[in-house]
Amino acid sequence: MTLATIIENLGLEVKSASGDLTHEITGAYVSDLLSDVMANSKEGQLWVTLQVHPNIVAVATLKDLAGIILVNGREAEKETIERAEEEKIPLMTTRLATFQLAGKLYGLLGEC
Repeated sequence: MTLATIIENLGLEVKSASGDLTHEITGAYVSDLLSDVMANSKEGQLWVTLQVHPNIVAVATLKDLAGIILVNGREAEKETIERAEEEKIPLMTTRLATFQLAGKLYGLLGEC
């Protein structure tokens, strides 16, 4: 399933890298600990977090993640959005809580 399809199905608001939403999503990883994401996420996954600082973009780039979804109506810092644009990392937001979003993602992606 493409990132664009997930954005449409979940009503996500795209904050950066809106020009390339054709990534095939291989799954999702939910964590707020950067070290956990670095150790356990996989290439092509979406990262669900409530972190909003620029270091999330560095981790997503390092792990070649397909994008970052910020939950609970969180808004990324200006510098985070700028870095995400530079690195071409799609950054999205939702008002959904982490548990709700994870359930909906699982419903769309299943066990990837």
